[in-house]
Amino acid sequence: MHLEPAEAANDPACADVSVRVPEKIGELDRVWTDAQATAAWGDPSVVLFSCGLEPPAPSTLQCVTIGGVDWIVDETDFPNLRMTTYGRTPAAQVYVDTESVSSNDVLSALSNAANILPKDGACTTYEDAEQVEDAPQTS
Repeated sequence: MHLEPAEAANDPACADVSVRVPEKIGELDRVWTDAQATAAWGDPSVVLFSCGLEPPAPSTLQCVTIGGVDWIVDETDFPNLRMTTYGRTPAAQVYVDTESVSSNDVLSALSNAANILPKDGACTTYEDAEQVEDAPQTS
């Protein structure tokens, strides 16, 4: 299957991720792709994965934590979801047809691999951010 590699697909962390993605997600078999640091599952493919993206900026989009990995959920193409790791450099992204497979099952299957990516941040709620801003300053 043809996919385009992300800009930083040659990052060594993506190689570590690529060797850890599962052969199956639920009942979907992995389909081999022709681009570095990518993977796909299903025939036709309903799960597309890519590593080596620019980390996303802080966002008001929903963030879920599965398997110790924070994922920003973009519902723009619903029922397809685009989920991108947050607080990891480089970032990884998965595009899921939720009419064919559960997004939670996909993230559960991929979080072990994505957890290899160096962590440099985490999702917070709006309330958490306000508490940090209101905290007393120390010198």
